[in-house]
Amino acid sequence: MKSAEKKDSFLRGPKYLQVAERLRREITSGSWAPGAQLPVERELADTLAVSINTLRRAVSELVDEGIVQRRQGAGTFVSPLPEAAPAEAGSPKGRRLVGVLVPSTTYYYPRVVDGIQRVLRDAGVGVVLASSKYDLGIERDEVRAMLDSGVQGLLLVPNLHLLDEPQEYVDDLRRLTVPYVLVERRPSAPAPDDPTSYVATDHPGGVCLAVRHLRSLGHERIGHLGRLRTGTSDAVARGFDEAAALLGADVVEGAVARADIWSAEGIASYARHCVDAGITAVFCHGDRDAAALVVAARRHGLSVPEDLAVVAYDDEVTEVGDIPLTAISPPKEEVGALAAQLLLSRMDFGSGAVSHRVDVQPRLIVRASCGAAPGDR
Repeated sequence: MKSAEKKDSFLRGPKYLQVAERLRREITSGSWAPGAQLPVERELADTLAVSINTLRRAVSELVDEGIVQRRQGAGTFVSPLPEAAPAEAGSPKGRRLVGVLVPSTTYYYPRVVDGIQRVLRDAGVGVVLASSKYDLGIERDEVRAMLDSGVQGLLLVPNLHLLDEPQEYVDDLRRLTVPYVLVERRPSAPAPDDPTSYVATDHPGGVCLAVRHLRSLGHERIGHLGRLRTGTSDAVARGFDEAAALLGADVVEGAVARADIWSAEGIASYARHCVDAGITAVFCHGDRDAAALVVAARRHGLSVPEDLAVVAYDDEVTEVGDIPLTAISPPKEEVGALAAQLLLSRMDFGSGAVSHRVDVQPRLIVRASCGAAPGDR
């Protein structure tokens, strides 16, 4: 970061003004789009090699100038572009804005947002990005703030898994005054004529790809190390059960284990069970849990992939360990791009737009953690 400091050394005045100027340039150059969330304070301060207090004073300067906005409990965001005045006859139309709500800007969803922004940018449409941080209160406030900012459409990843009545929430979305499309979410119990449009990954289909691959290598006793109460955990668990039954996997007692958060001790205990129960392959919902299982398995004398094959789901951080992980890779950018295209169509056609229900199948990426068949060990 010393080179970055030298680059700004020509600026006169206190350090916080130098930092404010650098942030101003980054925003002007498009490093952060209108509506985008800035990195958290600690991360941004480390990047700029300044103290938290210096960063806060710099950001306050940009807040006073209207360049960024602080949202209580959510973070700091680049101010959306001002809504254009109504176009006069013969003049160009004002730039349209779309609000994008995701639960996280650090895991899984950045690539979904990349796909969204690519399509909207090509269409000349601005983006107001917000994160709910998996908090229903923040989600409600952010949707309201985006509507107040003048967006003409919404791409929503709601926290349906946190609701007692998720279908009721989806039904209530019909009261919105702008077109909307769900992204990586679908109605939980829709009526046959439910008009909700969505684009989502076919998670059960992705799990079936993984189990089919393991069965093709000769694995019979296959386990599932899963999660509870995430946006996709139930769909993934259901997919494993269906795939195991379809493909004749031997799911012995204790082979399926799910938790809200897996501790190192919990994963170690599961690895011991794999040894005791003769489980030769495990499908893990989450790259980090899969990587931790590889470490735990090796501590218990299992060689990966010779003794234990591991397939992960998400494909976010699968290539960073000693043993790159075979993974099911959801088509994140494609999902975002398709959702943006669908929303633009709904914005253009209004109430006459046709509803779409789009399921996109993930890819299987074969790497080192899933190799030889058990008989070839």
